[in-house]
Amino acid sequence: MRAITIREFGAPEVLVEAERPDPQPAAGELLIRVAASGVNRPDVLQRKGAYAPPPGASDLPGLEIAGTIIGGDVVELAAAGFKLGDHVCALVAGGGYAALCAAPIAQCLPVPAGWSDTEAATLPETFFTVWSNVFDRGGLKAGETLLVQGGSSGIGVTAIQLGKAMGATVIVTAGSDEKCAACVALGADHAINYRAVDFAAEVKRLTDGRGADVVLDMVAGEYVARELSCLADDGRLVIIAVQGGVKSEINAGEVLRRRLTISGSTLRPRPVAFKAAIAASLRDKVWPLIEAGRIKPVIERVFDAADAAAAHALMESSQHVGKIVLRWPGA
Repeated sequence: MRAITIREFGAPEVLVEAERPDPQPAAGELLIRVAASGVNRPDVLQRKGAYAPPPGASDLPGLEIAGTIIGGDVVELAAAGFKLGDHVCALVAGGGYAALCAAPIAQCLPVPAGWSDTEAATLPETFFTVWSNVFDRGGLKAGETLLVQGGSSGIGVTAIQLGKAMGATVIVTAGSDEKCAACVALGADHAINYRAVDFAAEVKRLTDGRGADVVLDMVAGEYVARELSCLADDGRLVIIAVQGGVKSEINAGEVLRRRLTISGSTLRPRPVAFKAAIAASLRDKVWPLIEAGRIKPVIERVFDAADAAAAHALMESSQHVGKIVLRWPGA
């Protein structure tokens, strides 16, 4: 099969096409002919040598795919409501930058009605991540306020749409007025240009001094103390990346007095059973919203798979709004 490999750790140009043996699905897995692969920040980190695949996962980058089921035990497939020839999207621990990919059946979801495979390839990584962290871990409820750092990212546009669909008020930060406008167009109630104003003070102003109930943070570092300051009492801060650094200095007394919760998680190394539970929640609670048109794909650009280096360059430029996708020949 054709695949995009990491020749050596480094700049986007180290991503090169190569031939790899076809993967063979194990028990509990199916084989997908990949039409499209989503591009995500963890792929960039892996390319740089900063995020190794978990034990047993493919060394190829790529955490989300969509395409056609072409292999797998038909009994296992039927038990999950699938059959050969169905179009699915899947969360994988690696191997997504390839024309064929084996995926756990429990981590697959049907391509939503009305969506193309290319559009569906934007769903798994961000939707699994946002659901697990904002709703399961963060406990966001209807009527509460969600603050999303990086609202124009793939995670951000997903959190905006899911937060609004679930009845929350959504505030986002972004690095330009244009990105802020894009976030509002997607449904955010408020967008803060963090380069122009103090986001923490602005969140307090927008909430009449109360603060946000949940903060979804991809920055960490010095942001953590500022995020705690603009959390409501009993608020929850969920950290999912550390783009701003791994060290933070906080006021622990404030955490005690206002009953604040700080938590974090990474999804890639979690077991199949954990991810299967998220998939079941998405299929039950979110897929009907997608198929009703309440959640829409947000794609900045689709690249041919052979142009993966250019896709990574765009990702690192942070000039995109929404998702970046690789398309495989014949899709």
